[in-house]
Amino acid sequence: MSKKRKPESQMMSYGYKPELSEGSVKCPIFQTSTFVFKTAEEGKSFFEVAYGLREKNVGEETGLIYSRLNNPDLEILENRLTLWDESEACAVFESGMSAITTVLLEFLKPGDLLLFSNPIYGGSDHFINKILPKFNIHTASFKVGQSIEEIIEIVNATGKADRLSLVYIETPANPTNDLIDIEGSKKVAQHFSTKDKEVYLAVDNTYMGPVWQHPLKNGADLVLYSATKYIGGHSDVIAGACLGSNELIQRVKTLRTFLGNMASPNTGWLLMRSLETLKLRMDKHASNATLIAAFLNKHPKIEKVYYPGNLKESDGEQYAIKLRQCLSDGGMISFDIKGTEKEAFTFLNNLHLIKLAVSLGSTESLAQHPDTMTHADVDPVSKKEFSITEKMIRLSVGVENAEDIIEDIRQALEKC
Repeated sequence: MSKKRKPESQMMSYGYKPELSEGSVKCPIFQTSTFVFKTAEEGKSFFEVAYGLREKNVGEETGLIYSRLNNPDLEILENRLTLWDESEACAVFESGMSAITTVLLEFLKPGDLLLFSNPIYGGSDHFINKILPKFNIHTASFKVGQSIEEIIEIVNATGKADRLSLVYIETPANPTNDLIDIEGSKKVAQHFSTKDKEVYLAVDNTYMGPVWQHPLKNGADLVLYSATKYIGGHSDVIAGACLGSNELIQRVKTLRTFLGNMASPNTGWLLMRSLETLKLRMDKHASNATLIAAFLNKHPKIEKVYYPGNLKESDGEQYAIKLRQCLSDGGMISFDIKGTEKEAFTFLNNLHLIKLAVSLGSTESLAQHPDTMTHADVDPVSKKEFSITEKMIRLSVGVENAEDIIEDIRQALEKC
């Protein structure tokens, strides 16, 4: 029996049958809203499976119905994405936020309690703190460094511990690169689970992408991505993804069907293209980031660098978490420039190679100011507590020549 191929080797063809598409080497874009049934009986059978009225028979393939439910580009993409996280199933969305919000709405109902980690991406923070309360969904948060016992006490202090339904974490955290213990978070979820109700753990893995961290192997029930970032990787597509067990992803897909926020055939095709170079790109992002962090660590105008590669054994639990769950130091670096917003803006305004833009994980290097941009809507007190200050810069390291990126940073710092 031949050795199982690595995911990067399967990204060119997995889940695609050329004979069904005129022998085309690459999957075409199936730009259609609906699909023809051979018989009325076949249509009935397809809908029974799609709506969960019955389980698929052994060897039965999901039939194509309507592109809001399924589409070849979407299905092949979802099959390929499962390879990286070794998950049973995947659901792809038209944006990262649609993946996150669909999961939150599916696993939470009025009266329930959500426990989440801080800090998190500004969009997620807004939805959790300002949208979920409109649905009478309660929230509680914990921060980096708190023990399992402390987190359990936070939940108990809400008086709604019996209504805890989901634990949601983001690790590494955006923009501070703080690491949240996935296994520890799962233990919290299990502590509040009962024989009648399981509390699930969802992990936003966008910062590490599907190559550098595999939350499902550390106990997570669901893993989420802004596929716009490393998975897409070219700043030309917006998308999201959620992976997990067949049972949980079927729930997610059912709500996706009725919210109508599935990815389009064109989005699916673009992401399949990107998956072919995902490993190559992410290896380059990481190797460049290592060199750039080393430069920033020694620069006299840099006060602090937030980067997993800087963690040492003396950092205790953060270092231990990195060893347990991270396969790389990643390609994201945040740093505090000496000074105030004035110096931070001067630095950003004098970059030439690096683009001043939000987003991350793309081939080009991007820099932005979290305090006034991606995290502008986060509570000011919380931002200060999490070190998201006016002097912080977030840098998404691209795949350009590392020496050129460093030179651009050097010359911009000289202007400060």
